[in-house]
Amino acid sequence: MAQILVLTSMVGTEVLPSLGLLSHRTRQIPADPAQLVNAPSSDLVLVDARQDLASAKSLCKILGASGLSVPLLLILTEGGLTAVSADWGVNDVILESAGPAEVDARIRLAIGRASQEHSASKIQASGVVIDEASYSAKVHGKPLDLTFKEFELLRFFATHPSRVFTREQLLSEVWGYDYFGGTRTVDVHVRRLRAKLGDLEQLIGTVRNVGYRFNVYEDDHAPADAVGS
Repeated sequence: MAQILVLTSMVGTEVLPSLGLLSHRTRQIPADPAQLVNAPSSDLVLVDARQDLASAKSLCKILGASGLSVPLLLILTEGGLTAVSADWGVNDVILESAGPAEVDARIRLAIGRASQEHSASKIQASGVVIDEASYSAKVHGKPLDLTFKEFELLRFFATHPSRVFTREQLLSEVWGYDYFGGTRTVDVHVRRLRAKLGDLEQLIGTVRNVGYRFNVYEDDHAPADAVGS
């Protein structure tokens, strides 16, 4: 059973009759960008595009630009199918005349695909979870307050476990070839990143006279002497 949010200009009416025959929890709010600020959380969003295709397209683009993290589906008349294209940014379309089985299948498949994609965008290593989709990271479930470059550095380390990188290599891979700063920048960011990792600071190990590496431990606990001098 999913929590579904319906955006429609006809609040209080049956936007998708078959949906009422299913067990999903449904909320309706006006199809107005201003209403999205305090919109309730949901597993999937349905946009009613039956009456006004232009407004529906604009709303879909606003939702996409706002970083909507759940599937977005359109409710259409058969005639409206000809107007929909990839630039709308929707995950699927449903005809208003669709039966309960079809509606339920499209909802389940959209939520399932989104869940798989979200899982695929996560990197997990030794107590650290990095979500590439939302540019966020957690340590033992606690969010880390990282700058963009700190996040990029942590992500690079985590995707290349146990491999040693020189400061020059890290500058090239994380900052890019067009960066003109010195290798001291790497040391500063590593020090700040270790401080934010707290008791997992040992994950970023120092290899004397070479550079740094990301240490991976099967029991998710780094030994106290994991960091070199």
